[in-house]
Amino acid sequence: MNTPRALIVGMGIGGLATAMRLREIGWEPVLVERASKRRPAGYFIGLFETGRATAQRMGVLDAIGNRAGADSITYDIERSGRRRPGMGYGDLPGEPRLILRGDIEAALHDVVAPRTEIRYGTTPIAVDEHPDGVDVTLRTTTKDEITETTERFDLVVGADGLRSTVRRLVFGPDQEFMRPLGHIIGATILKEPVPGYRHHDGVVLAEPGRSVWTFPFTDHQPGVLFNYRTDDEDAQFRRPPIESLRQAFGPEPTGPVLEHLLQQFEQADDYLFDSVHQVEMPAWHTGRVVLLGDSAWCLTLYSGMGASTALAGADLLGTLLQRNGENIARALREWDQRLRPFIAVQQRSGRTQGLMMFVPQSRRDKAVRTLTQKLMSRPAGKRVMKSLAARQFKDKSIDIAAV
Repeated sequence: MNTPRALIVGMGIGGLATAMRLREIGWEPVLVERASKRRPAGYFIGLFETGRATAQRMGVLDAIGNRAGADSITYDIERSGRRRPGMGYGDLPGEPRLILRGDIEAALHDVVAPRTEIRYGTTPIAVDEHPDGVDVTLRTTTKDEITETTERFDLVVGADGLRSTVRRLVFGPDQEFMRPLGHIIGATILKEPVPGYRHHDGVVLAEPGRSVWTFPFTDHQPGVLFNYRTDDEDAQFRRPPIESLRQAFGPEPTGPVLEHLLQQFEQADDYLFDSVHQVEMPAWHTGRVVLLGDSAWCLTLYSGMGASTALAGADLLGTLLQRNGENIARALREWDQRLRPFIAVQQRSGRTQGLMMFVPQSRRDKAVRTLTQKLMSRPAGKRVMKSLAARQFKDKSIDIAAV
């Protein structure tokens, strides 16, 4: 029998994990990536138990590591400079690993690259699905030329992010599936730590409709994340990002910490400035094309589960393709049916308690947050609050790919 061949579009966590699993079950994966080279390490992410269990099963958990500091303190601060110990991301139930996106990608790449064909500067421009295969026209751009080829694959996996090319070519335009959450994020890596704080401590300034978080690491410069609510997303992109950020956090005086963080964002060599969307689709697959990760569901950073579900989705896809043999369509149906209830819970969490944790939506939310921080400053209160929060986070510990 011929070795089944899969095209995987996108060389992020989902794409690399899928390539690894398909190779393990005897497939020949081909990875294509729009960028001309590997992406930089990126920004902060958390890896909950769902993702850790999958990474452990795939043999890459140790290589992913953990950048959380044992004695790190996250402070809730006011613009005036007032501070109190608060709850950092690593203090959440489930104790998520604090890492960079690139930590997972590097661990997977080290396994995948020696045995897998990878084409940079390449993107699909046409997808023609047949009962016995998928014809894909690929365009490769180098500094010298642009070439196009059409190849036959048994399966196409779209792991190419929120604004997925595969989704647009096969399922329809972005606006049919992208659900705006009415928030903007700005993220970068700080060149200088926050003055007056240890390099491995974090700060959170949270106000109704806006917030800024820093995420400290033991062996890397801190990351910073700005969040704010908006009723006019388009307007935020008609001016430089720093101007939109300053307007969103005005007109009050910024204070020393917020001003430092805004200046760091303005001076950054690389940054992310984007609107926040979830992806909602009635099905993530056709007979031989499947979407995975942000392309399919985009939980947003407010869920904390993007990396975990990309890993779990890839792992489960490999398992079900192996179990169903040549019946790819049945494997994709089973994959969708098993994952969908779990993803629905994570999406709902991301746009409710997850969003409110990052950005208090009202004065009441802000007051609740302040009360919570006061309780967390006392040992007994911290135990009670962690117990209550654990109920909300229990779904982030489900090993959904274990079948």
